[in-house]
Amino acid sequence: MARSLAYQALALLPLVAAQQIGRVREVHPRFPTEICTNKHGCVTHQTSIVLDALSHPIENVHTGASCENSTGGFSSTACPSAEACAQNCALEGANYAQHGVQAHGDSMTLHQYLNINGTETSVSPRLYLLDPTGNDYSLLKLLNQEVSFTVDVSNLPCGMNGALYLSAMDGSGGRSRLNPAGATYGTGYCDAQCPKSAWINGVANVNDVGACCNEMDLWEANAVATQLTPHACNITGLYECTGADCGSNGVCDESGCSFNPYGLGMHDYYGYNDVVDTSKPFTVVTQFLTDDNTASGTLSEIRRLYVQNNKVIQNANVEFENKTLDSITNSYCNATAPSFQARGGLAQMGEAIGRGMVLVFSVWNDATGYMNWLDSGNGGPCNATEGNPVLIVEEDPSTSVTFSNVRWGDIGSTYKPAAQYS
Repeated sequence: MARSLAYQALALLPLVAAQQIGRVREVHPRFPTEICTNKHGCVTHQTSIVLDALSHPIENVHTGASCENSTGGFSSTACPSAEACAQNCALEGANYAQHGVQAHGDSMTLHQYLNINGTETSVSPRLYLLDPTGNDYSLLKLLNQEVSFTVDVSNLPCGMNGALYLSAMDGSGGRSRLNPAGATYGTGYCDAQCPKSAWINGVANVNDVGACCNEMDLWEANAVATQLTPHACNITGLYECTGADCGSNGVCDESGCSFNPYGLGMHDYYGYNDVVDTSKPFTVVTQFLTDDNTASGTLSEIRRLYVQNNKVIQNANVEFENKTLDSITNSYCNATAPSFQARGGLAQMGEAIGRGMVLVFSVWNDATGYMNWLDSGNGGPCNATEGNPVLIVEEDPSTSVTFSNVRWGDIGSTYKPAAQYS
């Protein structure tokens, strides 16, 4: 469900047209992560984070002027074509604090709003995990593996979404002759909503195509609602869509096969002072099980559990079609997500996961739909209008999410079973 974020970012931030490297140095905040095995434990990797290219200034290399026009589109002088734009424009280094990002050790806080010259301004950062070289994205290959992280959603009210997900972006960020900056400057974004922006894979999007790719939403949540959702596409890597290929009947499944405890009837499982108590930090574990319990097998189940106060909390047990359900399986998706199944379902999602996907962090809200799909009606306890960003900024301009302690590796290796906690 990343479409609203992409369009919102376009409305708030400069459009970028090409990804030549500028003169202002890009400094990536360090964000160490851990890779774990059951045999050897966890090893720290000196990874870092990079803001999406939309958050980087783009300037004319000849004049120093912006490569945007007064309405936020391309400068017709600097960018009459993709080739010309690549020659005339350069991405500059970004100031992460000015985009609401605070990183300290293995913890990162993302702010939706910043007070700029006395006005609360939406910055809505989106970031990607880089490998230890800082040149390419880390590609997580999670078949027969798990990924875990600790999150604090206590300051995310109705209408907010602190998201952590996987995108089948190119590991280099689409680095090419027209895009030498690549992942180092946050290029190459795509997701299952096939977003359209001023660039695609780091090159001027002069043909107004969408950027489609498989998407695995590990975590879309605020303090009162959460969803776990795979989105399959019947393509490999980033696909440039046009026309009907970009929409609900196109190459990607926009809705996904989601597991939302509240939406499945467990109204007291997740929230302030509930079983998973969102007034305090907790650890989220997502496991990708295969049919033969190997990394070469077919994805057959996505499982979720939580750890809080030194206790392992099993996922919500819900009643579904006269059965007790606590995970995403083929039978569950067959009954609830025909669009997902039509594009290959768990098997297709698993192939993308097996090839390696990029970890994405973001915080956002939705001026059009108020995030109702996540936390109101059948999705959660919020009413239909309290997710309006106008109300959020008035009542909680400091709203933020904090992610920390990101780990991935063998099943059971990234967290301690309850008996091991002291």
